[in-house]
Amino acid sequence: MGKGGGCIPSKRHRATAAADAAPQPLPSTSHRSERTFIPAPCAAVAPAPAPRPVRIFVVFYSMYGHVRLLVRAVQRGVGSVPGARALLFRVPETLPPAVLAQMGAKEAEDGGDIPVVDLDGLPDADGFLFGFPARFGSMAAQMQAFFDSTEPLCRHQRLAGKPAGFFVSTGTQGGGQETTA
Repeated sequence: MGKGGGCIPSKRHRATAAADAAPQPLPSTSHRSERTFIPAPCAAVAPAPAPRPVRIFVVFYSMYGHVRLLVRAVQRGVGSVPGARALLFRVPETLPPAVLAQMGAKEAEDGGDIPVVDLDGLPDADGFLFGFPARFGSMAAQMQAFFDSTEPLCRHQRLAGKPAGFFVSTGTQGGGQETTA
């Protein structure tokens, strides 16, 4: 590299390097006309749109209302995180109303104000939480039927990369949560 190239000068070029580093007189400004700088008007910049809240789909099945209580607590928990929102969906019931009535499962019969999950809408979620009762070490058949129905979405990778979690409820200490969860 030559002079001024960022290298340390050799003994031969020390005098030249020192001369290069000496301050140079500023050119005279008497021949220049004075100009006033007037800034151009700035274009109006629209504020950035508010970010869309993170949508967590809480999909659940509740026959007797126990899981629904957990779902409401999960909804409050997700809602307490700034920028997050929980959307509740229930899975379709597979048992006939007469069987549900004999079982005393009023909760599963009426469904309440929570809509049934729409498979086509699942890819719109940013994440999932699934809630269901555990029965003898397995999930409820209604929830299993729901998971089985998502096969086309999984086959086409429409749910890939979306985080998911689950929560369960059982009626007894050894009711299956230890093998379901």
